[in-house]
Amino acid sequence: MSAPAPTSVDHSGSVKLLLNIGHALDHMFLLIFAASVGVVATDFGFNSWEDLMPYGVGAFIMFGLGSIPSGRLGDLWGRRNMMLIFFIGIGLSALLVSASQTAWQMALALTLVGVFASIYHPVGIPLLVQQSAKPGLAIGVNGLAGNLGVALAAMLTGFLIKWVGWRAAFAVPAMIAIGCGVWFKYACPIETEAPAKRKGRSNVSLPASVVTRALIVMTVTAATGSILFNLTTNGNNQLIAERFDGVINDPALLGTLLAVIYTVASLVQVLVGKMLDHYEIKPIFMGIVLCQIPLLILSAYAEGWWFFAAMLGVMIFIFGAVPFVDVLIVRFIDDHSRSRVAGIRLAVSLGISSSAVWMLGPAVKSLGFQTLMIGMGGLAICTLLFVALLPSHKTSGKAG
Repeated sequence: MSAPAPTSVDHSGSVKLLLNIGHALDHMFLLIFAASVGVVATDFGFNSWEDLMPYGVGAFIMFGLGSIPSGRLGDLWGRRNMMLIFFIGIGLSALLVSASQTAWQMALALTLVGVFASIYHPVGIPLLVQQSAKPGLAIGVNGLAGNLGVALAAMLTGFLIKWVGWRAAFAVPAMIAIGCGVWFKYACPIETEAPAKRKGRSNVSLPASVVTRALIVMTVTAATGSILFNLTTNGNNQLIAERFDGVINDPALLGTLLAVIYTVASLVQVLVGKMLDHYEIKPIFMGIVLCQIPLLILSAYAEGWWFFAAMLGVMIFIFGAVPFVDVLIVRFIDDHSRSRVAGIRLAVSLGISSSAVWMLGPAVKSLGFQTLMIGMGGLAICTLLFVALLPSHKTSGKAG
């Protein structure tokens, strides 16, 4: 089966830019807390960052569970409308986080951030690719933007904490999000009808058994991949501080080093996305996951600049695996229901992976980062086994 042809003229440059900025903001807001947790813990009177970390789990739970109603509303009410709510809502809720005076106030505000953050993936990505002739490349560039948001969360938070304070680390991006929402309102044309109500032939026609098998594989691999993503992106700030202790102790500089890792790793997603428009998905996916395993084990033992090199490799292949599930949805699911399918898949995978945020602090406190990294290597092996079950699927034609 060939890649879906565009149904109409592609989005304007402004709309595509805003959709990519939205992905960056989505990931940024989810990780500002992790990047600032040490300072916030001190401000709120906690003995260690590990004790405060579980208060952020509500954001990740709602990031997963909220994707079901978000996806349904995206298909049945309209993706443009939902993206407007995303930009304005996540900005206002981040302002509430910046005004928090206690850990429980922060927990509630972060949970609200997660509610609005849940909109982007089941709505923004289907909106981006629904008119794209090269969905793999579009998803790769979008993935780059999302992970640049991860990089900005590390770097911008470090500098804002150093210059202004942790509250500004939430307030400044909040104002940017609200401004993007206003811009999106005028840049994105009003939808004449919601995706689920559009008339026309399905652009995906595959046997039900193939679609079911693909859905199982993409849900399980998305869950394991999200656990790895959450453990690394939420733990790397504290991990790099531990492994560079005595070498570099400036939080702004450490945040910059982490941003370099994320930026370089993010560039791989564009290459992966471009490859997925031309080659079979399964062998590329297996190769990327296979590379995660030795690098995670190596990073468990490395320190200083050797750790920097090992972690760069880890994040290249963790980020490199991100586009696959979205490309699978494009390949196997018709556009009329993509937001709903993506929402259900995200709810399952992110609901499971949100446990990674809850367990991160207690796990590091009792076991240490070394044991945690080795366990992540084992999880990558599980991902590899499930990828092997993926139906073969070439853009030139055959699913089987």
